[in-house]
Amino acid sequence: MAEMFLEKFRSLVPLYLEDEWQVEDGLTESEIEDALSEVGSPIPLVLREFYLALGGCEDLMEAYHYFFDPDELEVEDGYLLFLEDEEEKYVWGIRVDQLEVPDPIVYRRQNARGIWKSEEGTFSEYVLDMFSWVFDELSPELNN
Repeated sequence: MAEMFLEKFRSLVPLYLEDEWQVEDGLTESEIEDALSEVGSPIPLVLREFYLALGGCEDLMEAYHYFFDPDELEVEDGYLLFLEDEEEKYVWGIRVDQLEVPDPIVYRRQNARGIWKSEEGTFSEYVLDMFSWVFDELSPELNN
């Protein structure tokens, strides 16, 4: 399987954490497979490579929002849920009919209303933009 996103995700460690990427920052393929056997759902290539690169990096997995560990993934309302905000007002997911797409569109649900809305970007676009927002725009605000 060709790696499309792995290096891009690995590059986030030196970019935002000012440290070299280490093997411990990611999960192994077997750790992901073991976790997914409990979930019972396939995941897109981009999400698999995200976990391979950053699944063990708590500083990024819990940066402002919380990415679900692979064994915490769940399907709800026809979406594979992978991320939630710290106040649990929103959850992000991928439509289950798009799980075979290498880099599918991300949707957000406002939990109080239960309404899903497209983020109008793919997983890789959304994640890279989110980290940029958290570390470049929000960090100075959080440090004051």
